[in-house]
Amino acid sequence: MSGGLAQTLQGWHDFYMLIGTASATLIGLLFVAASVGISYFTPEREAALKAFLTPTVLHFAVVLTSCLLATAPAHTVTSLGILLGVEGVFGVGYESWLWTQMRRRGFASTIDLADRSWYVFAPFLAYLLMVAAGIELQREIGPALELFAMTLLLLLLIGIRNAWDMTVWIVIRSK
Repeated sequence: MSGGLAQTLQGWHDFYMLIGTASATLIGLLFVAASVGISYFTPEREAALKAFLTPTVLHFAVVLTSCLLATAPAHTVTSLGILLGVEGVFGVGYESWLWTQMRRRGFASTIDLADRSWYVFAPFLAYLLMVAAGIELQREIGPALELFAMTLLLLLLIGIRNAWDMTVWIVIRSK
């Protein structure tokens, strides 16, 4: 790792450890919730679960993966920037694909604006911010890492909000 990057990332180490641990824990809790609610996962609900549960797990996994990448000691500014950029491009592509699938399956017209914002538009913005952080890392390390931190926090909050939304939705529907 280059001297400036290593030194700067050392100051962020606890942040990455905390937010990475939180996302890993939340992934585990989603799996527990899915196991408990297994009777709810029927073929009729498969499309909705893929549209809502899978992206939420993915956002938590991206936060965890990003934290692992940021704490890996072998990075240069260029390699970390490229990895963040690729991860962000993947996320933008995934969110675009997800929105297309939601529209194709008729979900887009039945989802209210708040849910559309949290399940598609906010993650799309977060992944664009991750691309920007990867690009900015090539210019100036400090602001890039702050932008990256905002991205991770946004993805974590999106995941928490969406996990809660799904939990409430399943409880209401199961009655």
